[in-house]
Amino acid sequence: MADSLRRLVNTSSFSVLQDKLESWYKDYHVISCDQNLNRCCELVELTSKIQGQLFTILNFTAREGGHYAGVDVLKSRLLPWLGTCFSMATSSVTNDTKLSASHENDMQKMETQLCSTHLQLDSVKQDLPQLDNTKNMSATTLLATEDEILQLKAELRASRDQVETYKRKLDVLDDYERQVRLLRDEVSFLTAEKSMLQERLVRSCSPSPLPRQSRPSSPLKSESPTRAQLTNSSRHARLVSRFSDLYAVERLEAQSLLRRYIDDLEMVQRIIFIATVEAFQAAKLAYRQFKLRVKKTLSPSHLGPETLEDSVVDYIVRNLDLYDVQASVNDVINAMNVNPRISFPPEVDFVLINSFIRETCRVAFAMQTLDSPLDLAFTSGGELYSDNKYRRSYDSEFTAPLVAYHVWPALVEGDGVIVKGEAVTRRGALWRSRSRSCSPVRSGSPTRTLGFSRSRSPSPGRLSASRL
Repeated sequence: MADSLRRLVNTSSFSVLQDKLESWYKDYHVISCDQNLNRCCELVELTSKIQGQLFTILNFTAREGGHYAGVDVLKSRLLPWLGTCFSMATSSVTNDTKLSASHENDMQKMETQLCSTHLQLDSVKQDLPQLDNTKNMSATTLLATEDEILQLKAELRASRDQVETYKRKLDVLDDYERQVRLLRDEVSFLTAEKSMLQERLVRSCSPSPLPRQSRPSSPLKSESPTRAQLTNSSRHARLVSRFSDLYAVERLEAQSLLRRYIDDLEMVQRIIFIATVEAFQAAKLAYRQFKLRVKKTLSPSHLGPETLEDSVVDYIVRNLDLYDVQASVNDVINAMNVNPRISFPPEVDFVLINSFIRETCRVAFAMQTLDSPLDLAFTSGGELYSDNKYRRSYDSEFTAPLVAYHVWPALVEGDGVIVKGEAVTRRGALWRSRSRSCSPVRSGSPTRTLGFSRSRSPSPGRLSASRL
């Protein structure tokens, strides 16, 4: 019995019967009379199959119960139902007549609906050519729109290419303007030298009643300005502007490059600041050494009229390309490797910001050739914040009086501040800076190629007397 019941459940006969009834109900007014009768007979056959399976299960169940089990249920439910069914089968012909009349009414309704459906179909057929025309017009419009989109894309690409061309031309124009300024400075210098030589020629050709005085042994200041003196103001303005560009452009590029490997923004800003300070220190040391070599070379053959010091500075200004900037970059990277205030992942190197260090060294070296050399302001961790030297960063505590760390140094000329730096102020910055200064010195990574060690002081005045 259990197997028969399981098979009946698995076949889902009642679900199939319900689905067929619903399908017949939906299509009843559409299909013909013969089709309706076929479906009704199909449902009767399916019902009889289900009833046969149920009677089989009823028989098995009664057998399992024995001779007397289930007798009351059969008497109270099955036998009255069978008697009712047979009584319904012996009904009079009047009921059949009523059924046939209702069937005719249904057929008339179905014919009426069929006629209305035919009319709707004819109207749809009449509208079909107009719909085809509308479809063709829409397809034509769509093709035209796609052509316009392709044309606009081509124009956009052409505009972008034109913009790139204009940018390259603008860069070339900037180079031309820079060369024109240099040539103008050269022309002004040559003009001044020409006028000075003409005056000397006129004085030498005119008779002088006074006896020639002996040349004093002490060096005199040059009567004719050198190129370095003539271009001092323009070089000063250009270097100050270049220092601002280092802060606004190169610093941000180096910061974005370091942020790929370091998540801590404070550590990245500390690295860039220390790189800038070390670059100025290395450039100043290289300038002093280069100046000594030039003075030693020019002193045996120097005759005047300008002083030896002016000739040395003028030679350096004319030959800035002789500066060995790579040596200074190596010194800066070596100094940063042993600095106790910064750390770096061992799989990368400070060579990542090599271009930033190189440009900073060049700017710092050129600043030493001015009449009043430009330098960085003195900084120390936990110092008192000064509005004359710094600007607070956006994430600072604006009521804090002490500097937690520096983002960018201030540029000074003598005792006056030329360009303000940037600093971060926090409360308790003094204790934070002390805890950082007590951290151990970071050892060099195995991947570092420039890793010779040298002893350095963590204080800002790192340049010792021996290096001077």
